[in-house]
Amino acid sequence: MEEKETAKDIKEETELPKKKKKEDKKEQQFLKEIEKLTEENKQKDEKILRLSAEMQNIKRRSEEERAKLIKYEGEEFITKLLVIVDSFEHAIKMDDNDLSDEVSKFLSGFKMIYGNLVDFLKNIGVEEIPSLHEPFDEASMSAVLIDSDDSFEDNIVLDVLQKGYLYKDKVIRPAMVKVNKKESE
Repeated sequence: MEEKETAKDIKEETELPKKKKKEDKKEQQFLKEIEKLTEENKQKDEKILRLSAEMQNIKRRSEEERAKLIKYEGEEFITKLLVIVDSFEHAIKMDDNDLSDEVSKFLSGFKMIYGNLVDFLKNIGVEEIPSLHEPFDEASMSAVLIDSDDSFEDNIVLDVLQKGYLYKDKVIRPAMVKVNKKESE
């Protein structure tokens, strides 16, 4: 009987390391699988964070664009209206001081309409860009003529050919001006 037990013991002793090796192998496979899943989870978390940040950026840009559209709503209309204001200014320049004839009566009506238009534009945030006898500013003026006048410094606006306008804080029409450029000796 001792021989049977010995054979059995020997058999168990050789099977035990095989079982342990199988268990170790399975454990290592589980560890590798856990490591792989952990890495995939980490990558997905990073992807979620990137997508979340991208969505926040899209939302922010969209809100900024919407606010800009709302802020400058009507800009195209105002730009077209400025042409009418220019026409009124040209008509008013033919002013004569005799207000008894028919032309003068029409002219006084034009002046009233012009005044209402200018007041309306001011109320909605349109301002004339001060230009005459001011230093030339590339951002708000366009130099269409150059002249030489010794009584003014270089780059001073001598004449305004067409008024420029700001709508809120944006130049919607640059002023067309004549700029002084002293002749060099």
